[in-house]
Amino acid sequence: MAKQQTILLVDRETDFLDWAQNQLKSPLARVLLETSADAAYKTFCLEQPELVLAEMNLHPFSGIELLAQIRKHTPNAMVILTSAFGTTQSVIEAMKMGAFDFVRKEQLPFNIKVVVDAALQASAELQNASAFKPQLTVEQHREDIVGRSDGMQQVFKMIGRVSGSEAPVMVTGESGSGKELVARAIHNYSHRSGKSFLAINCAAIPENLLESELFGHEKGSFTGAHSQRIGRFEQCDNGTLFLDEIGEMPLQVQSKILRVLQEGEFSRVGGNQTLRTDVRIVCATNKNLEEEVARRAFREDLFYRLNVVRIHLPPLRQRPDDIVLLAEYFLQKIANQKHRPPLKLSEEAIRVLEAYPWPGNVRELENTLQRASLLATADVLLPKDIPLGQNSNEPAGVSASADAAAPTMESAMEFLFKTASEDPAIELLPWLEREFTLRAMKKTGDNQVRAAKLLGITRATLRKRLDRNGGGGGD
Repeated sequence: MAKQQTILLVDRETDFLDWAQNQLKSPLARVLLETSADAAYKTFCLEQPELVLAEMNLHPFSGIELLAQIRKHTPNAMVILTSAFGTTQSVIEAMKMGAFDFVRKEQLPFNIKVVVDAALQASAELQNASAFKPQLTVEQHREDIVGRSDGMQQVFKMIGRVSGSEAPVMVTGESGSGKELVARAIHNYSHRSGKSFLAINCAAIPENLLESELFGHEKGSFTGAHSQRIGRFEQCDNGTLFLDEIGEMPLQVQSKILRVLQEGEFSRVGGNQTLRTDVRIVCATNKNLEEEVARRAFREDLFYRLNVVRIHLPPLRQRPDDIVLLAEYFLQKIANQKHRPPLKLSEEAIRVLEAYPWPGNVRELENTLQRASLLATADVLLPKDIPLGQNSNEPAGVSASADAAAPTMESAMEFLFKTASEDPAIELLPWLEREFTLRAMKKTGDNQVRAAKLLGITRATLRKRLDRNGGGGGD
């Protein structure tokens, strides 16, 4: 016969306790109720329940403090925290301190049994497993990573779970979704938080300089190396190094990164001395690295070394619940910088923000609100104050009407065919390749990585086209 398990419910609202008790009680589950944190802790020590489900907002101390006391008393204790107003920091801190889960209260009517059953199953499995070391608590940090959507709640939980480990983390997501903020949060909640956090964009540094940037170089090792340079791995010893756009890293540099991950060793460019470093690597990419591995543009062994833990950031269009929350956060941030009260959002402005697909993700939203704060003529933002899309000089509503006058794909194709038929000197496809290639380079300021992305081709293909068409450009 299965053993009866005990669940301790802690909440200030007796109505919630009665409802939850009715949902969870069964011949195999004994349910205990408490309305205060101090009484809950005493009951926990006396009864040793298999699971505690506690509200964050308790008296005389919080649910987080109750979690800390319970985990100190019983390191393997299963605790689920819940709140109607869970902040980013509280979710991350709860998971960092060893909570089994953090559930928004509004979700409990739909999944309380699923969450509780999962925790009880984990508790039963732990009784037959060897003890594990409890995670250490760290000072709470303020992050610029905000969200209440289910997708972001999962991100916060993953940050809390992985920050205490040493494993490499790969953060995936579209450009502008906030991958560096996730990397900073992982660092800030880790035991390395007192050491350096350095970020480097692998796509923004020319190939011939990236190796020196990461590993340093000796004086005279190449033209222009007038003195010794200390690289990021040396600067970041005992800290965290964030490698953004790692899919753009040349294969030669990838091999040295692999050596650091395997051996903790590297050499400066042009040097013979073997140096040691203790650096945690968090990387990010908006590429599909599995595809890059398949076409041999990324080392398979390095991919598996980096892909120990993966955190995916959903694009903003997939989490509309976060748009207004983020908008209010950015308006408050802008107001703090300018030492003035924050602008408010009108209902019409909220509808405009929520209807827009945000191709540039959170970064585009922040930039839009920065521009809007300059255009606003009152303390409430109206749709006319909010510039959206590529034509940022025109506010929302104006650019939409202007689109009607824009050429369609069909009319553009007709114009090109008509031009080619009237001018026999034009070979349409080679001409289009040249024009698209050179105009993409011009639009991106001669940045080959961004131009290739704009055209939907690889960087190597772009270089071949530039060679064919007499173009150049930087890296």
